[in-house]
Amino acid sequence: MERPPYDGRVTHAQAAVPETAPLRHGTSARVLSFAVPAAVLGVAAATRLIGLEHPAELVFDETYYVKDAESLRQLGYEGRWPDDANANWAAGAPGSPSELAAFVAHPPLGKWVIALGLAALGPENPAGWRLGTALAGIALVGLVMVLAHLLLARLALTGIAGLLIAIDGNAIVMSRVALLDGALAMLIVLAVILLVLDRRQVRRELDEWLADQRTAERPTDWGPAFWGRPWLVLAGVTFGLAIGVKWSALYLLAAFAVLTVVVDALDRRRAGVTLWASGTLLRQAPISAVLLLPSALAAHLLTWTGWFVTSGGYGRTREVTDDNRLAGPLGLLPDALQNWWAYQVAIYGYHVGVTSEHNYEAPAIGWPLLLRPTYMHYTDRGDGTAEAITGIPNPLIWYLAVAAVVALVAWAVVELVMRVRAARTGVDRARIARPAGIPANGWAIALVLTGVAAGWLPWLLYPERTMFFFYTIVLTPFLVLALTIMLGAILGPADADRSRRAIGRIVVGGMLALAVLISVFFLPLWTGMPIDIDQLRLRYWLPTWV
Repeated sequence: MERPPYDGRVTHAQAAVPETAPLRHGTSARVLSFAVPAAVLGVAAATRLIGLEHPAELVFDETYYVKDAESLRQLGYEGRWPDDANANWAAGAPGSPSELAAFVAHPPLGKWVIALGLAALGPENPAGWRLGTALAGIALVGLVMVLAHLLLARLALTGIAGLLIAIDGNAIVMSRVALLDGALAMLIVLAVILLVLDRRQVRRELDEWLADQRTAERPTDWGPAFWGRPWLVLAGVTFGLAIGVKWSALYLLAAFAVLTVVVDALDRRRAGVTLWASGTLLRQAPISAVLLLPSALAAHLLTWTGWFVTSGGYGRTREVTDDNRLAGPLGLLPDALQNWWAYQVAIYGYHVGVTSEHNYEAPAIGWPLLLRPTYMHYTDRGDGTAEAITGIPNPLIWYLAVAAVVALVAWAVVELVMRVRAARTGVDRARIARPAGIPANGWAIALVLTGVAAGWLPWLLYPERTMFFFYTIVLTPFLVLALTIMLGAILGPADADRSRRAIGRIVVGGMLALAVLISVFFLPLWTGMPIDIDQLRLRYWLPTWV
């Protein structure tokens, strides 16, 4: 029987599952499905935990966050430390902060992550300062593999995505120093995973709802209004926790919220809902906002528990008067919430006004070119060797990932133009040829590009603000996934002929082997291990890296 011509529509079953073949059944496949992620996690653990106690001094912004974390552990809020506190920490006798409140520019959750390591190993142990961020860094590798599996459904691509971030220099450094951004990246990826699970549920339930309505001959013009979206609620909670690490997570929450609404509309359009746009905007979008945003706010407020339950935090006991009370109905809020809001306003003023010069500031416009990685530690040992920690990504992975993003953006633009032309002419559009292995529905591509855009573009709005390259750890997982998608295209589908698969394996295997060798070469620069000074200089490939 002759097949009907392709009409450009994609069923939900097709849209929800990549065009790549699922894992073959059998004992060997099951063993590999555990062995590959375990091996990658082993690499991540080794590069992030071995020698974690070195250097035995606070490096870069550890001087703020480690001491803040210990303050939270002892006081429940950030207190002030004496001027010689760093020397005491290096000597293994940190002491205690005063009960005088310190003004801090970031919410508490990331510092509570650091505090977990301090509680486990003690503040006198440098490994304890960094254990929390190291575990968050290992978890990030695992979560990237989970996301890759959900989007691409191929064990090889799952392993590749995990390996790429496991051996990346910036990801390693941000797991080995007690800063906030590693925990932030972990929570962002977890939130996106929850959104992917929500998408799967919504697509399945939309198909079921439409089938039931059509069987009963009931109208389907406006589409359903789904309240039962637990994954979306959990995503909101996770985004709220991420905002409790750094405010920059707000941009990612906004971007992925918009993506959720857009994909809701497109799913309804593909399913044949007549008023797919209006039905989404007027029925489903408000419900989604109610599910997502209040849960995010509640989770964020929860991260401030220490500040609320104590009385010593910055601005906690400020007297609320008619002169400083919030206007309108907000003025009815309890004094604690009024003071918390005043604190947030002060934090915002600080962030938008940070313009002080720094030797290693890196404007966001230069991030794709890897112009100014963050130099975090240097010690001349006096014997011709030195120790250095610099957050340089693996250059091969970084530049190939940026190129992959450019390629995916170009493909998305061409795809969109062709769809618009087809819609205007009323002529069925032949599908644009895409390399085998790239998801046919564009869902994975849209998700990845949203993560990259939300992690980078907002920083371009503040060209005068002091910023650093290590902020890119938040978009690194999405860069890695973009590169993984392109490597999957090179590998080809699992059912390709033998010669095609062999060529793909050689190219991808060669690239991965080279990436591993480069990571081994740069490892002393990421871990602070002693190295000959001349050898150290060989690793600074660009003059701006020093």
